[in-house]
Amino acid sequence: MIAIPAIDLREGACVQLVGGSYAEEKVRVDDPLEALKQWRRHGFGTFHVVDLDAALGRGSNADAIFQLTAFERGLTFSVGGGVRDTDRVEAVLAGGAASVVVGTRAIEDEAWLAHIAQAFPGQVMVAADVKGREVVTRGWTAGSARDVRDVLAALEPLPLGGLLVTAVHKEGQLSGVDLPLMREVASTSRHRLYASGGVTTMGDLRALAAAGAYGAVIGMALYTGRLDASAVAREFAG
Repeated sequence: MIAIPAIDLREGACVQLVGGSYAEEKVRVDDPLEALKQWRRHGFGTFHVVDLDAALGRGSNADAIFQLTAFERGLTFSVGGGVRDTDRVEAVLAGGAASVVVGTRAIEDEAWLAHIAQAFPGQVMVAADVKGREVVTRGWTAGSARDVRDVLAALEPLPLGGLLVTAVHKEGQLSGVDLPLMREVASTSRHRLYASGGVTTMGDLRALAAAGAYGAVIGMALYTGRLDASAVAREFAG
């Protein structure tokens, strides 16, 4: 399993939010490149970038994203947040991302998802943001009335690059991961599982690896120093 630092963008800065709430911003790094450089120094080579403003229709951090993906050859980026049309999918991939993460429209428009998955096989990741068991959309502000198991079944035939499953109820709270959820996803889907939400300790990472996760996205625990970044990179950097 690989550990993947999160670089969440808001108003041009790198931030960490508690529970995805804009009112609960706990960490801010004014220059996202500084965050990237910090994680590179520890040995990380794979990163997950999210445009929070685009996800909520409040703006775009496209320039900052391009600066990140163009910083150093050989790094691997997944990029998401507000990717809701084919032109944006193409732009993200052309801009240097290895994979594009689609959430809201992927959940709401299965025909469109099938189209882009076929057009870019292995480069499209679907974000299944889960609160309790319901998959939520639109920057975690809207319910889909769909159970995560039903969503997984619909995604199974597609040539995806993976599933990014975020336990929204754990996000940013440093309270541990939703291991039963991640075990269920790993055991029921053939797609690579990238687990997110609540990673707090090395034990959490080892448990996710044992559960079958391919990757784990880490935010708050790294930015606050709760996790020793060098120790994580030594054991799990990809």
